[in-house]
Amino acid sequence: MANISKPWITYAKPFKIFGNLYFAGNTVASSHIIDTGDGLILIDSGYPQTLYLLIQSIWELGFKPCDVKYIIHSHGHYDHLGATKALVELTGAKTFIGFGDEDYANGKLDLTRARESEHEYHEAFEADCIMRDNDIITLGNTSIQVISTLGHTPGTMSFFFDVTDGKVTYRAGMHGGVGTGSMAKEFLERYGLSFACRNDFLKGLEKVRNQKVDIFIGNHAWNNDTFGKYKQMQEQKENPFIDSRAWEVFLDKSAANLQKVISEE
Repeated sequence: MANISKPWITYAKPFKIFGNLYFAGNTVASSHIIDTGDGLILIDSGYPQTLYLLIQSIWELGFKPCDVKYIIHSHGHYDHLGATKALVELTGAKTFIGFGDEDYANGKLDLTRARESEHEYHEAFEADCIMRDNDIITLGNTSIQVISTLGHTPGTMSFFFDVTDGKVTYRAGMHGGVGTGSMAKEFLERYGLSFACRNDFLKGLEKVRNQKVDIFIGNHAWNNDTFGKYKQMQEQKENPFIDSRAWEVFLDKSAANLQKVISEE
């Protein structure tokens, strides 16, 4: 994980991806906002150290922090849920975490990888809702299909939902976590975790392969070249985020990344 001792250097300009879907994260960890017409859904809150950047981004996008009604988490690592406790105290938002990661969020298990970013997880919270495979989360005009894709963590969840500009509707999708660090031999042995997570991860990739994804978003910018695509948006009429091929390419690369880690051990 990145060193975030200087969080201000991770600022990224927030922007509309398409229709009612927005990027509100930073250069280290991504956050996304869906404007449901009945309040905002926030996907991942980021680090506690970058909370003020997230709040600034919400304002810059033309919303208010109190508009956030749901906070859903891709998984239980520090860089995706670290700012949630403070944000809930500010907004009263309802929180969601995947089944298997609830004890990451509430601090009972020291597996948030805060140590790996040279920090301690002091922002524990009890999630309001535990997400399970094939759950549907609905707010306003948006229904999010939740699919369990464990491996990166036991409760990693992937999300699929429609986004619209009022004229055209596309299907957006995000895998809940593909970083190999939490599946590496050193990490698994350090915490006494099962190597079965690797097979679970590969099975999860295949499980969501046939999902229709017109707009692929990532919980890190490197997943989908967030900033490269944003730059392209400023230079051309076409929206580079609308790409039905990107999802399968990403899944293939994610599988290859883990296989590479395994082969080099």
